Amino acid sequence: MAQLLEFKCPSCGGAINFDSQAQRMKCPYCDTEFEMDAVMQHEEALRSESVKDDFTWDVQADSNWQEDELNNFAAYVCQSCGGQIVGDFTTAATSCPYCDNPVVIAGNISGDLRPDYIIPFKLTKEQAKQGLRNHIKGKRLLPKQFKDENHIDKIRGMYVPFWLFDTKADAKFRYRATQTSTWSDSNYIYTKTSYYSILRSGNIDFSSVPVDASSQMADDLMESIEPYNVAELTNFHAGFLAGYLADRYDVPADQCIERANHRVRQSTENQFRSTVRGYATVVQENGNIQLSDGKANYVLYPVWVLNTSWGGEQFTFAMNGQTGRFIGDLPLDKKAYWKWFGLIALIVAALAYAAAWLFLR
Repeated sequence: MAQLLEFKCPSCGGAINFDSQAQRMKCPYCDTEFEMDAVMQHEEALRSESVKDDFTWDVQADSNWQEDELNNFAAYVCQSCGGQIVGDFTTAATSCPYCDNPVVIAGNISGDLRPDYIIPFKLTKEQAKQGLRNHIKGKRLLPKQFKDENHIDKIRGMYVPFWLFDTKADAKFRYRATQTSTWSDSNYIYTKTSYYSILRSGNIDFSSVPVDASSQMADDLMESIEPYNVAELTNFHAGFLAGYLADRYDVPADQCIERANHRVRQSTENQFRSTVRGYATVVQENGNIQLSDGKANYVLYPVWVLNTSWGGEQFTFAMNGQTGRFIGDLPLDKKAYWKWFGLIALIVAALAYAAAWLFLR
């Protein structure tokens, strides 16, 4: 049975969470706040004083699970109420479905699975809800019923696993560019085109290039809420997970290298191209990028995930739990769309008619 970590208040014994506003551990029962190190010292003292109970029960119920079931989930026992907590093998933090106490599954954050760094949550659940309200504000083509009757089916604060890649890029590019000038006399209009071959070379150091390390989270959704302020990365501590959901990585670093390299190469091309200015046209003829000194760190990033439904469809939104950047697709009111399309078409037709009438006068 995997070890579960439950953080208890030294004052009243209640389960405590990480408070994103206070940036400290906080008890929701007595409102006492604690520094992270103090809580960990208290937990270690309790574990060292605990007495192991060797008594076991002889369970006669059929416990023969199918192989695919055993491969897809794990069961744990809540240390507070004894209830069973079921999760898949990537779950690193969750809550008991019976007593709602937050728990951290130590086995999924230990050894090679232990993150190097974490960015703790800075924004609250209420701020995530406000983010959705701001996201739909002013959207003329959004169905009115979605605004008036919209309800959030589920909102979850999740720590999503990422690999952060560091590397160096040595690059050389050649561009073909043109400049044009035009003049005229009484008989002709002249155009002169000058051609240039432009060379660029240099190196760029890349730090903390993120790649989503969870197969359960859509890569495009996670990239859409970037960037994170990596200056606020802090050494990982299990207490930061208390009160939130968390998954460990299930996509290893070597399977993320291709995506990281693609992002680095694309950024390198864009950066070098931005130095070629003052020309009418610029075309890259060839380029060479060599990457070296690659290194990857395993980190957890805070994400608020909101799920809502309308018209029989499910809509998922995500908010950066550090910066508040909000993303998500919205439904389209087709009647409103065609109304606006028809109005615009009518205005364009009227303007065209007026212009034609003035021209023909």
